[in-house]
Amino acid sequence: MADFVMPTLGSDMTEGTLVEWKKKVGDRVTKGEIIAEVDTEKSAIEIESFYTGIIQALITEPGEKVPVGTVMAIIREEGKPGGPVEAKADAKPVKESPRSSVREGVIPSRPESGRLRISPAAKQLAAELRVDPSALKGTGPGGAVTLDDVRAAAAVPPNEPPAVAIDRRTRMRETIAAAMARSKREIPHYYLSTIIDMGRAMTWLKEENLKRPVTDRLLYGVLLIKAVALALRQVPELNALWKEGGVVQSPDIHVGVAVSLRQGGLVAPAIHHTDKLSLGELMTQFQDLVKRARAGTLRSSEFSDPTITVTSLGEQGVETVFGVIYPPQVALVGFGKAVERPWIVEGQVVSRPVVTASLSADHRVTDGHRGGVFLSAVDRLLQEPGQL
Repeated sequence: MADFVMPTLGSDMTEGTLVEWKKKVGDRVTKGEIIAEVDTEKSAIEIESFYTGIIQALITEPGEKVPVGTVMAIIREEGKPGGPVEAKADAKPVKESPRSSVREGVIPSRPESGRLRISPAAKQLAAELRVDPSALKGTGPGGAVTLDDVRAAAAVPPNEPPAVAIDRRTRMRETIAAAMARSKREIPHYYLSTIIDMGRAMTWLKEENLKRPVTDRLLYGVLLIKAVALALRQVPELNALWKEGGVVQSPDIHVGVAVSLRQGGLVAPAIHHTDKLSLGELMTQFQDLVKRARAGTLRSSEFSDPTITVTSLGEQGVETVFGVIYPPQVALVGFGKAVERPWIVEGQVVSRPVVTASLSADHRVTDGHRGGVFLSAVDRLLQEPGQL
């Protein structure tokens, strides 16, 4: 059997609220399949299963706040009988979790004598609906007061999910503030920038888009993302995470792209294996990612494994961006607005579109020399756009 736990979807996440199970007890689930939807400070996220098997028990109920690492469900291997779920769940040394709310197949731990049996979600709902849980006769395992008991007492329809009242904008600002404060407190940043001639890239992009159907045309931004991904092959130490006091270089390149949300705030989900995608594939995935980020349907893997972040404020008219690294990543690349500037080409002053590329990097991992090599690689790659 395997424990399905609340994953960490970024270093700043400590807990999530289960919104909905996408599977029920007895269903088969495959690795990578969506199993639940969880609400975090930043967004609602679809959580993928890490295992293939049969759902034996769903421990957490919708509406419960669940700390990262807490067991939420039990998945047994297909074709094998289920084991002693209670022992399995109780054996996991997780943080204090809302375990008393057990849906099926699990007997909650024995409470202290005289102590009210009630799950955290039911307790929270009772407070919201102004129901005294001590006056209720619980119908759950061992007489525990369940969500349905509370709903029944408040005359709320039994199938109506508990309200998850979240001031998302405030919570997102608090989360971003905590992450950025940690970053500036713990990461010794250094900053570099360079101005890149985008003349060849712009000309190539215009000609390339004339060959493509309107729906398949490329945005200028995907050239920048692909150039960053390929430059990381040449300076792989920037494609890494800082964990437990040391750097862990990632074998794969998953570029996180900063996406501003309509309600305010931003997220930076990953485009997996960015360096291996064609520009057309990258364009498709980029558009899909932006659309789902703003619709609140990102997946857990897209939040949990970006290895570097790219941010661009060109659309806002900003010419230079010096970003703050999102821990545990060790670097962030910024791009500003493409502007026309006088440029010397073969001894002649001409007008060229240029963009300022910046690098914010962790001095514990790299230094200015390697950072400069990286930005030079980005510049060189953008001078050969047909090779991206």
